[in-house]
Amino acid sequence: MRANPKKLNPLQLKTLALLQAIAKEADFADPPQADGSIMLRRLPHAHGDHFHIGGQVVASRDATGLGNPNVWNALVRKGLILTGEGNLPVLTAEAQAYETGLGQTLLQGGDH
Repeated sequence: MRANPKKLNPLQLKTLALLQAIAKEADFADPPQADGSIMLRRLPHAHGDHFHIGGQVVASRDATGLGNPNVWNALVRKGLILTGEGNLPVLTAEAQAYETGLGQTLLQGGDH
């Protein structure tokens, strides 16, 4: 499989990588459905210049796509997310398997 087959731009890739990480956290997401999709119940909120996904820290500057309707629409159009209850995203099985190459770059370990 070639890298970035859906031709996501850098902001879309960052946003998808963060959504993938959020979907793995029981505090934010429901268990997978029969079709492999995962509904997010909420998104993390920033405090200061960062927010937390589980034990990982993410810089707020890397998460601007989470609040950008153009990014959301592109991910919907490309079949990677659906709009769920409360306008929260549902990650498709394809979205969860999509290799962004950014997970380790965006997510930093450590508490403060």
